[in-house]
Amino acid sequence: MMSSSPSAVSFNGIMSAWAGTIIYPPGGRYGPRVQDDLQLVLLHSGEMLVEIDGIAHQITPGSVVFLKPEHHEQFIFSSRGETWHRWISVHVNDLSQKEKACFEEMPLFQPISEELNRLTDMMLSLQHELPSDSDVLRSLGMSAILLYISGISRARAQEEVHPSVLLAKSLIHSAYHEELSLTLLAKHAGVSPEHLVRLFRTYEHTTPIKYLWQHRVLRALELLTHTGLSITEITFRCGFKSTYHFARMVKVQTGKTPRDARLYSWKGSQLK
Repeated sequence: MMSSSPSAVSFNGIMSAWAGTIIYPPGGRYGPRVQDDLQLVLLHSGEMLVEIDGIAHQITPGSVVFLKPEHHEQFIFSSRGETWHRWISVHVNDLSQKEKACFEEMPLFQPISEELNRLTDMMLSLQHELPSDSDVLRSLGMSAILLYISGISRARAQEEVHPSVLLAKSLIHSAYHEELSLTLLAKHAGVSPEHLVRLFRTYEHTTPIKYLWQHRVLRALELLTHTGLSITEITFRCGFKSTYHFARMVKVQTGKTPRDARLYSWKGSQLK
């Protein structure tokens, strides 16, 4: 089991960070080389075989590979067409044995997240104007590594939850402002309404509809705290039936009215 994040992943420990992008023609190769940095390689299209210390790993498009320092590497790309990949390299101070061991426990690859894609876009754009050792690029490099680590935790958490619960939650998170019923959630999750209720009680300790209203309250509290939208506007943006219904649900979940919750937050306090 992976231990906590290595102390090397800190702003002060990162000396520089930069990103790159390249399209290899058919039959392209790179290496052999010895890896000097923490590097994330995002394979977008084509094929990529990575040999690490003599062991071959076939990487599929849509995957990001995490490469660690001091390993011997060689890259072999598709012989049938072009291969496009991007990368983020993070140069850190010497890693301790404990830190190296922690990195080595991490999976070699995982799916590319939307957040990592956007972060790579940002680094590619900014590095035309900023040096690789700038605070901005170093902090973005740290964020890339932390995104990879958090992706591992998210994947492990999802493995412990029934797929139908994940499907129902995904619909709730994306369409909470729309009219959602237990029947609609169950259909999206591919199970009967009764079975979905049982699954939610097992994995979320609540029901699908209670989870939906809790999520709506959370999104509404974000708008109360971070925007100047009226309570009426927030009510209908978040899927509540009326301002009375909105106020009642917020009161149940927070012990405060929407107005009090907003004032409490704007005074510098946070809801408990």
